[in-house]
Amino acid sequence: MTVHFIGAGPGAPDLITVRGQNLVARCPVCLFAGSLVPREIIALCPPGARVIDTAPLDLDAIIAEFVTAHTAGLDVARLHSGDLSIWSAMGEQIRRLEDHDIPYTVTPGVPSFAAAAAVLGRELTLPGIAQTVVLTRTSGRASAMPSGESLAVYAATGATLAIHLSVHVIDEVAATLIPHYGADGAVAVVVRASWPEQVVIRGTLSTIAAQVREAAIERTALILVGPSLSAHDFADSALYSANYDRRFRPSAETGRGRD
Repeated sequence: MTVHFIGAGPGAPDLITVRGQNLVARCPVCLFAGSLVPREIIALCPPGARVIDTAPLDLDAIIAEFVTAHTAGLDVARLHSGDLSIWSAMGEQIRRLEDHDIPYTVTPGVPSFAAAAAVLGRELTLPGIAQTVVLTRTSGRASAMPSGESLAVYAATGATLAIHLSVHVIDEVAATLIPHYGADGAVAVVVRASWPEQVVIRGTLSTIAAQVREAAIERTALILVGPSLSAHDFADSALYSANYDRRFRPSAETGRGRD
């Protein structure tokens, strides 16, 4: 018996990985985050599967379901939205599974920031503009930010920021970032990227808070900030330059590639 943690992707049911899809289709027990995992993915569960929405459950109740399945020798598909490596609460579940000597696997999923970038049609790392993407959030009821981790610290680097779980404090976010990116700094808010009800709001740090309030956006949104969102005057990557030697393509100058 194994508990399979599966990143279900950002929302569109066809953005789950093939591995994740196959695991859901063969596991006789499925636990899923009810408000974030689309029902089309849950429909992949085999006939007669025990399907449990974990939204009303606490950690002890979730672990009890794992233990029950383990005792019965039944594999479990544990579905979380997006990718499991960030803000999934997988870590605390794995710690409990290890205490119970219950085996587990982890199948990654498409993260929300990647889905949002795809919706915007933007590369978040552009030559000479930004080469770093910071995934962060503001403090919330579930998790406070550790000392030393702040928007102002990350903004000082000029990196592209992907700010999760923070649209409810968009005024505070904008005020913190304006000194670093400027009042005209490019920002986009993507609500439920890849879902049918997806919403995209583009603006500047001086306008975005009012735009978000007008659209009545309060949750399930990602904030992307940085010059890569609006830059057009940037250098081409050397990777595809005719004069750049790389292993599988010789340069026009040398006529040979590098090992």
